[in-house]
Amino acid sequence: MVLLAASIAAAATGDTLLSKQRRQEIRKRYGNYAVARIEAALKLINRISALDDIKKLTSVNCFVNRVHFVSDQRAWGKKDYWAKPVEFLGRDKGDCEDFVITKYFMLRKAGIPEEKLYFTYVKALRFNQAHMVLSYYRTPKSIPLVLDNLNFKVLPATQRKDLAFVYSFNAKALYLNRQKGLGEVVPGRNNQNRKWAKFLDRLEKEFQ
Repeated sequence: MVLLAASIAAAATGDTLLSKQRRQEIRKRYGNYAVARIEAALKLINRISALDDIKKLTSVNCFVNRVHFVSDQRAWGKKDYWAKPVEFLGRDKGDCEDFVITKYFMLRKAGIPEEKLYFTYVKALRFNQAHMVLSYYRTPKSIPLVLDNLNFKVLPATQRKDLAFVYSFNAKALYLNRQKGLGEVVPGRNNQNRKWAKFLDRLEKEFQ
């Protein structure tokens, strides 16, 4: 918790990046600590925007992984719920999909292009259950780097022997996964991710 606590403490000083109205809205809904946590996320984005991609990935992965993991049922009272970054950071809890969504938008705001970031469904072998991670591809044929709430280290997919990669997607395409490169596009299957595409498009305009 030291890194997150230090980031939040730093966010409490200096210029605020949230408007007065936005701060009041967040405070009313989530409390004072949430204001500092969201402010810390915005300041982190600003701080890393000029850095190389690897440093961006590592910084965001470490920051977001400090949030508490709980199921959607416990966090939101629903079997499946996709939390917006402000909801996730405000409540300080969420499931693997919520971690991925927040990392994705923080990295997008820090300057990493959409085409390098993919939502990836895997099987967490240790827990024998479905799981989601964020994959970063330097090029479409590169071995992806994996951002995972189960691991604070950003590692190549080939080093994640604890994960079985199933498929990756963004708003444009769905790929059957291989550890090296994006794998094979699945014709006609992108329709199953239309809800994701609409959700991401909407959040692209809302995240702050």
